[in-house]
Amino acid sequence: MDASKATRAIGVPVVILVLILVAWKVVSWLWLRPKKLERLLRQQGLQGTPYTPVTGDSTKMFSMHMQAKSKPMNLSHDIIPRASSFFNHLVNQYGKNPFMWIGATPRILITDPVLIKDVMNKIYDFPKPDANPALKLLATGLASYNGDQWTKHRRIINPAFNAEKLKIMLPIFYESIDDMVCKWEKMLSLDGSCDIDVWPFLQNVTCDVISRTAFGSSYEEGKRIFELLKEQAELFVKLVFKLYIPGYWFIPTGDKNRMTRNERDIRASLKGIIKKKEKAMEAGEAPKDDLLGILLESNHKEIEQHGNSKDDVMTIEDVIEECKIFYFAGQETTSVLLVWTMVLLCKYPEWQKRAREEVLQVFGYQQPDFDGLNHLKIVTMILYEVLRLYPPALSLDRAIPRDTKLGHLTIPKGVRVTLPIGLIHHDNQLWGDDAKEFKPERFSEGVLKATKGHVSFFPFGWGPRICIGQNFAMLEAKMAISMILQRFWFELSPTYAHAPMQDVTLKPQYGAPIVLHKL
Repeated sequence: MDASKATRAIGVPVVILVLILVAWKVVSWLWLRPKKLERLLRQQGLQGTPYTPVTGDSTKMFSMHMQAKSKPMNLSHDIIPRASSFFNHLVNQYGKNPFMWIGATPRILITDPVLIKDVMNKIYDFPKPDANPALKLLATGLASYNGDQWTKHRRIINPAFNAEKLKIMLPIFYESIDDMVCKWEKMLSLDGSCDIDVWPFLQNVTCDVISRTAFGSSYEEGKRIFELLKEQAELFVKLVFKLYIPGYWFIPTGDKNRMTRNERDIRASLKGIIKKKEKAMEAGEAPKDDLLGILLESNHKEIEQHGNSKDDVMTIEDVIEECKIFYFAGQETTSVLLVWTMVLLCKYPEWQKRAREEVLQVFGYQQPDFDGLNHLKIVTMILYEVLRLYPPALSLDRAIPRDTKLGHLTIPKGVRVTLPIGLIHHDNQLWGDDAKEFKPERFSEGVLKATKGHVSFFPFGWGPRICIGQNFAMLEAKMAISMILQRFWFELSPTYAHAPMQDVTLKPQYGAPIVLHKL
């Protein structure tokens, strides 16, 4: 036998062996491993949907989501059947801690506050899951990191959100919000009223606030970046249900290509802003009071202390990711909190009146100040109750990197746990028979008393990983509501349609038409 025939004779079995190994891995990934995990979960008394190869429950989730958003609902706060339809279906059919499937990965819904506390506190046992490809194009940053990387970023970013820095940012909040309410005043008719959709105005004002506070003098360029990020979020929502189809991300669809182009443009623009800011700061020509300036200054101190090691300081790529996440922390969360607060104050005019009386008692018609905003008791109660009924995010996910004990459960490696915030915030067993009613008085003695010490209220997360921008968002919301109450009373427009919709955050699907009346 000559050499070429011998090579072919050896090569054919090798190719067959490789094909067998690949086939075995595919079968293991798509069938054997999921069925093993399903068996382990059921042996512990957990109930859930049977595994469906390839897509899991993604197709059914998408179908129920589209059906739920096909029409508005009655003006009630029982929003979970519409806004979180699949989770609502799971709990109704399988009990408090059901499991479901995203692709070939099972997820357990955890609704017990004792177990939730464990998950939130043990950040190394229950880390954030790896971001999917579309999310990486949207934003990662501090909210997505784990371990030493999370610790490093949290340490460097912390100074940007302390009380003294927030005080400095308060005039920026005022300037942006004042521009918005002045626009509303100019839209009033001769009788002192106007019917407008406040939702785009609230989105714009929170975008303006975060642009100014994040980028200082470069805020106009920052706003253009945020327009691209807004488009990224819309494209992400379109893609999210399809990403669990194996290989889908590698198909060059128009939406995926658009996200990739946007990502390049965003990174290039942010890199330019950062470089310009660094040069101006080195020359002593730039204030350091905006978020980017504070972040760069904090990072510079780390470099002086530890050297330019990537393990201890942020690279420019790290800073870019944090700038992107500023958008979602500073714009998405606050805008949805404000829009639902205005809707609910329309529905409950007695609470609108009480909030206005408090604002006028503390500030009169003067510019709200830091100490006064922090002493608004009624406004704070209202905001907490809005966050309970209409939390910006309806769920949080955590990964299981190794077999892990959680209460009486042993959760196998590879499973994920989901904390369904919306379901927990609306749970009658945790909040009483009035759980789906708007009752701000439940927070009259603070969150701890309202929750009876349970981890049953966590719109900004909880534990070591609680949202770093929580105080920023609450201060901005208090400022905005105070300034609106100082100038207007308001009621729902006859055209308002109640349709809370889970997008990246919980948004009003048809906007928020409201009739403003000048005081």
